[in-house]
Amino acid sequence: MRYIKFEKIADTVESLCTAAAHELPEDVLTALKQASEKETNPAATNILNQLIENACIAKTESIPLCQDTGLAVVFAEQGANVSVKPPSGQTNATLFDAINAGVVAGYEKGYLRKSVITDPLNTRKNTRSNTPAIIHHTIIPGDKLKLTVMTKGGGCENKSQFKMFKPTSERNTIIDWIVDVVRQAGADACPPFVVGIGIGGDFELSCLLSKKALCRNLSTKNDGEYYAKLETDLLSAINALDIGPQGLGGDTTALACLVETAPCHIASLPVAVNIECHSHRHKTAVI
Repeated sequence: MRYIKFEKIADTVESLCTAAAHELPEDVLTALKQASEKETNPAATNILNQLIENACIAKTESIPLCQDTGLAVVFAEQGANVSVKPPSGQTNATLFDAINAGVVAGYEKGYLRKSVITDPLNTRKNTRSNTPAIIHHTIIPGDKLKLTVMTKGGGCENKSQFKMFKPTSERNTIIDWIVDVVRQAGADACPPFVVGIGIGGDFELSCLLSKKALCRNLSTKNDGEYYAKLETDLLSAINALDIGPQGLGGDTTALACLVETAPCHIASLPVAVNIECHSHRHKTAVI
């Protein structure tokens, strides 16, 4: 059994939070540059170039890419031969405690906006720490701990949707609904988007798949030929909407559509769409 110190995990999450807030991933920056070169609408090209400039300034000056520094969503893949070594005197401290400690430190030391509230309907008081984080934990083979932090803004998250289709629903029906979800998101969710799509599983798994899809490199395709073609067709249909960067028209409504799937019940066909804005912030580290 390999033991990883609580403090090491917290420090890693802290670094990931600040890096995600300040540094747009290279695949996203590359997609913006490619979109700028292909865009036929001059106004849209100008906006794309402004987004690229914004990303360069944020990285150079270590300032947030966006004032909404997001809800911390953490994917933790823990090797079966890994255990957390708690701090002295805290025998019950868990991996989740370490992750949340890192989020607290990252948002405090990085001067990042804290956007988490304690109660969703009644008091809506701010926790003043941006915790608790949303943590998705899986056990995998090996002796390493992989941590991915995604800082998810409220504006784009609010436009995400789920629908349980009839199992007899056809491909075009699914495409039409996904495209309409993006249409409804419009300018409010800060396009150009990255669109994560989860198909299959059950109610909650399809939603998780749609968010997990957003962690993929934008240049990748689904491993299955059928779903890789679905990604291509969806991206073409979405970019034909003419919503464009910041909703002002153009060829670039989305930078990528990423589909993840899972087996499901014979009577079900769940589909979830997770909308992500152009400030697609996520960072990964392996301990």
